[in-house]
Amino acid sequence: MAANIFKGLGIALVTPFHANGSIDFEALDRLIDYQLENDTDFFCILGTTAETPCLTADERQQVKEFCVKKIAGRVPILMGCGSNNTRALVEELGSLNLTGIDGVLSVCPYYNKPSQEGLYQHFRAVAAASPLPVVLYNVPGRTGINLRAETTVRLATDCPNIVAVKEASGSLEQVDEIIKLKPDHFEVLSGDDALAFPMIASGAAGVISVIGNALPREFSRMIRLEFRGEYEPARKIHHQFTELYKLLFVDGNPAGVKALLHEMGFIENELRLPLVPTRVSTVQKMSEILRELR
Repeated sequence: MAANIFKGLGIALVTPFHANGSIDFEALDRLIDYQLENDTDFFCILGTTAETPCLTADERQQVKEFCVKKIAGRVPILMGCGSNNTRALVEELGSLNLTGIDGVLSVCPYYNKPSQEGLYQHFRAVAAASPLPVVLYNVPGRTGINLRAETTVRLATDCPNIVAVKEASGSLEQVDEIIKLKPDHFEVLSGDDALAFPMIASGAAGVISVIGNALPREFSRMIRLEFRGEYEPARKIHHQFTELYKLLFVDGNPAGVKALLHEMGFIENELRLPLVPTRVSTVQKMSEILRELR
C-alpha cells in the first residue's frame, strides 16, 4: 500500500517565458530557489498552471529534467500526466523516463465526458500502468465532468497506488464525503486556493497552490497553523488573501499569477496563445494588495 507523501504546501509551478516565447530557465531557476527558501513542501510540475498544453514534447522533457536537477530530491515532485485517451496515456506511462519524479497527477479525461464507470475504468488502467503513486485530479470546470465522491473512494479502495485526489470541484460537501469514506492511506488535497482553509480544516492534507508561486511563506504559514489546530490566526491569513484569490483567476490561470510574479520581479509577463496577459486594471488591484501584504 503506497503512502501519500504530497502534504502541506504544493506549488503548481508556472513556466516562465522570454519575450520571444522561449522558456526562461534562468527565471525558473530563481523561482524554484524562492519556493525552496520559503517553506514549500512539494512541487507540481507540468500541470495546468505550467501551460503544459502549449509546450512541445521536447519542452516538457526539458522542464522536467531541469526541475529534477534543480530540486535535487530536497522535496517531492508530482508531475502532470493526463489524457482523454486512456490507451495513449497507458502507453506513455510505460515509456516515460520518470527518474527523479515521485508521483503523477492525472486529470479526469476532458471533452469526451465519460460516465462514472468510464472514469473508474480509466483511472484503474492508469494506476495499473503507473510505476509511481498516482494523484487523481478532479476539476470539472476544465474537464466538463465531475469525479464523484463514491467513484473517488472506489478507486482509492481498489487501487493501492492511488494515494490522493486534488479536489477542485468547488464542493465542500463532496470533499467531506470523500474524507469520511476514504481508506486510511488515501488523502485529499485542495485544488482551489480559496477553499484551502476550509478543506484543511475538514481534514485535507494540503493544497496544490497557484498563489503559492508568489506568496509561499504566507500561504504555508496558514496551512501549518491549521495543522497545529491554531485556526484563528490561520483564518486571519486566509481573509487577507480573499480579494487576491478572486483577482488571480478573473482573467484566467496562470495569467493572474504570472502578472503578480512579474510585479515582484521574478518573470516576464509572457504567456502562450491562446492565453493572454491579465488586464491592466487587474494588475493594479493586485499590486495594491501585494503592497499591503508586504
